[in-house]
Amino acid sequence: MTTDGGVTTDGSGATATGSSSAVPIGSARSTAAVRWRARYRVVPWWVRITVVYVLSRVVTGVLLASFASVQAANPFTGPRPSSLAFASIWDGAWYRLIAAGGYPSTLPVDAAGHVTENAWAFMPAYPFLVRALMVVSGASFEVVAVSVSLLAGWGAALVFRRLMGQFLEPGRATFATVLFCVAPVSAMFQVAYAEAMGLFLLLVALLLMVDRRWWTMLPVVLLLGMTRPTGLAFALLVVVFLGAWAIRPAWVREREALRIRTVVPPLVVAVVSGLVGLAWPAIAWAATGVPKAYTDTEIAWRSAYIPWQELVPFAPWVQGFGWWFRQPAGNILLVVVLVGFAAFVFQPAARRLGLELRLWAVAYLVYLLAVFFPQSSTWRILLPIAPLLGIVALPRSRVYRVALVVLAVVLQWTWMYYCWWVNGYDWTPP
Repeated sequence: MTTDGGVTTDGSGATATGSSSAVPIGSARSTAAVRWRARYRVVPWWVRITVVYVLSRVVTGVLLASFASVQAANPFTGPRPSSLAFASIWDGAWYRLIAAGGYPSTLPVDAAGHVTENAWAFMPAYPFLVRALMVVSGASFEVVAVSVSLLAGWGAALVFRRLMGQFLEPGRATFATVLFCVAPVSAMFQVAYAEAMGLFLLLVALLLMVDRRWWTMLPVVLLLGMTRPTGLAFALLVVVFLGAWAIRPAWVREREALRIRTVVPPLVVAVVSGLVGLAWPAIAWAATGVPKAYTDTEIAWRSAYIPWQELVPFAPWVQGFGWWFRQPAGNILLVVVLVGFAAFVFQPAARRLGLELRLWAVAYLVYLLAVFFPQSSTWRILLPIAPLLGIVALPRSRVYRVALVVLAVVLQWTWMYYCWWVNGYDWTPP
């Protein structure tokens, strides 16, 4: 480095003119970057995540408002509905019905005697909470339902960051949370659906599981099972986790082998989760007098695609892929999807995420394979495997990260266009 008449050079050709106190431009930029990082680090982590969440909701809100401005009259609203009304269509109409009058004691049937779509397909925790807050506040269904989703989504983002921080360093954990907030179906955080509330409870349960706080999980699992149909999947997760613990303690970060005193708490959680997973079908049976009230109601939604038929476990995805892609292409593609999913979840890099979260994704997919018919709502139904975003967040490339965020926003628009926006006779519900 040389100095000549108040002009300082840093050897690379960069100069800074002025008094003898002038510093190299590169050094000044480095100092500014250090100061910026220092200021960033003193901001509490939850404030950073809150800022990310708010900004992402603004972006999604603008997209929803743009679709609402061109929405024609439809079964749910008139033309050009308000943003709140537009955020309360589709299943929001069912939740409004439940919040206003509860569940029917008699199942509706068609001319052939088959059960048709009705409120028993939807768990009660979210609409009953909305109803209680409507009574207390005097606010409308749209205001309360969307507000509950927004707050639950905020909580889910905070818990998601804590969960990712259990396995990933801060930068990667934060970027995973960014992806969580801008995901293609993240509109669920600001519409009248139970997904945000259910995802918040699920992430809390997973965080408690990672921390081995089994007894604390019980009320969370109970409420989760009455918010979204995840009870059986969570029970499967705990059972498989116990099996992994028994076979190879190192897989589950345990220093001791599985013993009676250590197996009891998780086993209780598994039993309670399984029972709450069966509770809603039992309640529907008791209230209507129809043993298969819940499953027949769920089957009603797929009858728009395939003829009405009894639920056969693990048949829906074969039927669904056959309907969408015809056979044998459907079966071939289904095998490719399942093998690809397994390869993604169990790739060496994915081990960074921890066994618990990967096993949850597998348990949930097994549950879906058993009971869910793949259709346009599949993308929303897959939201509970969001912890796998921790794997996607591993690369550090800025270009990669920016491209992912841009792609997620583009896919948000795509999802709204094909699934949320009602365009004439719409057979692709979200």
